[in-house]
Amino acid sequence: MRKDFIGEDFLLQSETARSLYKAAAAEPIYDYHCHLPPDQIAGNKHFADLAEVWLAGDHYKWRMMRAMGIDERYITGPAAPYEKFLAWARTTENLIGNPLYHWTHLELQRYFGIFEPLGEKTAPAIWEAANQKLKTPELSVKGIFEKFNVYAVGTTDDPADSLEHHKAIAEGKAAIGKIPTKVIPSFRPDKALNINLPTFAAYIETLGKAAGIDIKSPDDVLAALEKRLDFFASLGCRASDHGLESIPYAPLPDAAIDQIFQKAIKAKGEVAVTKEEAEAYKTKILCGLGRLYARRGITMQLHLSALRNVNSRMFKLLGPDTGYDAIGDGEQAAKLVELLDCMESSGEPSLPKTILYSLNLKDFYPMATIMGGFQDNYAESEKRPGIEGKMQLGTSWWFLDHKDGMEEQMRILANVGLLPSFLGMLTDSRSFLSYPRHEYFRRILCNLIGDWVENGEYPAEAAKLEKMVKDISFGNAQRYFA
Repeated sequence: MRKDFIGEDFLLQSETARSLYKAAAAEPIYDYHCHLPPDQIAGNKHFADLAEVWLAGDHYKWRMMRAMGIDERYITGPAAPYEKFLAWARTTENLIGNPLYHWTHLELQRYFGIFEPLGEKTAPAIWEAANQKLKTPELSVKGIFEKFNVYAVGTTDDPADSLEHHKAIAEGKAAIGKIPTKVIPSFRPDKALNINLPTFAAYIETLGKAAGIDIKSPDDVLAALEKRLDFFASLGCRASDHGLESIPYAPLPDAAIDQIFQKAIKAKGEVAVTKEEAEAYKTKILCGLGRLYARRGITMQLHLSALRNVNSRMFKLLGPDTGYDAIGDGEQAAKLVELLDCMESSGEPSLPKTILYSLNLKDFYPMATIMGGFQDNYAESEKRPGIEGKMQLGTSWWFLDHKDGMEEQMRILANVGLLPSFLGMLTDSRSFLSYPRHEYFRRILCNLIGDWVENGEYPAEAAKLEKMVKDISFGNAQRYFA
C-alpha cells in the first residue's frame, strides 16, 4: 500500500519501528557539532525571508542548483532573494532520491506547517506563507531552540576567538536573554596546524596575541594553544575538532621540526615547506594536543577524507565553503593507528575520548576496528570508572548523511562494536532550519533496529529497546560530554 508523502510513518517499515520512534521522538536534541554562528544566536536573529534562512551559506543546495544549470547569479550572486528561492524551488522538484528533498519538506512541515511539495507551481504561495511565519517570535533563534527542545549546541570556534558571544549568552546578557539551551564553544585549531598554507605565519601571530605569548617555536605553539584551551574550557568547551584530509604521522626530532617551523614563519605569505615537512609538524602538534585534551576531559573529533576546493578557478572567484569540495580516497588506517598509539603511549594515559568521522564509506570498517584497540583500559590503575564508548565511530556526515549512509554506518558499528553506546546524530550545519535532520536520523535508527527485531535477530523487549533508541538519540551524548 502506498504511504502518504512524508506522513506519520515516514521511513518506518514495521510496527516495532513505529513503536520505537514514539519513544525516541520526544527526546531533546544535543547538536554537539555544528557551524551555527554564535553572533546570530546571541542576537536572537530574526530572518528576513525564506531565501536568507534557507539558502544563504548552504553549499549542499548550491551544488544541486549548479547541477540544474542555474546561473551563479541566482546561487551566490546578486539576484533578488525571491529569484533565488524560485531557482531553488525549480531544483527541488528534481531531487527525487536525494536527502535534500526529504529535509526540505520536513522543514516546511515542522517549521511552517506547509505540507504541499515545493516546486515551481507551489513556490509563490509557499514563499508568502513561510515569510509570514518568519515574522513571529516562534521562528527567531530562541523560538527555534524552544520549539525543537534543543538541549545544547556545540559551535565550531577558532582558538584565537574572543568567545564574546558565548560569554554574553552564558551570562544572559545577549539579546537572546536567558535560554535553557547550552551554547558551547568547540576548539578548532586547524589554522595552527596548517603550516602548508600561505596564511600560516600571519595566523601564528594572531594566535600569539590572543594567548599573550610570543611564539617562536612549535613548543610555543602548543603553549599558546594550551592557554586558549583553558579559556575555552572556562566557558564550557567539551570538545575539539580537526578537519583533516588525511591523518598525519611522520615523527621527526624536535630540532628538525623547529627548523621546519622557522622556515614557514620566515616565508611571510608563501608556502615554504614540503608535504613531508608539514606532516612532521602536524604530527608533533596533534600528539601534543591529544595530551592536553586528555588531561582536561576534552573530546577529540577527527573529520577525515574531505578534499577541499577542488575547482581552483571557482575557489579564486568565490572562496572556500561554497560547494566545491569532494570525498577523498586516501589511505587512513595505518597512520591513524600510529597517531592514536603516539597519544596512548606517551608515558601517561593521554588518548582523549575520540570521535572518528570519515567522508568515505571505505574508512568505516577500518576505523571501527581500530577503535576496539583503544577503548578505555586504565580504569583500575587510575581508580576511576571506565568510559563506555570512549572511542566512537562518528555518524555519517556531509555527503553521507542520507538514509543509505546512516544505515551503513550503524550496521558496521553494530557488526564490530556497540551500537547502544553510539552518540547519534549531529547536524554539522550552518542552518537554524536543520533540526528536522535529527528526526530523519531517529526514524532511520528505529527502522533499522525494528527490522532486526521483526526478523528475530533481537528479542522484542520493549523497555530495553526504547532505552536504546532514547540513549542513541540523546542520553549517550549528554553523558559522554558531561
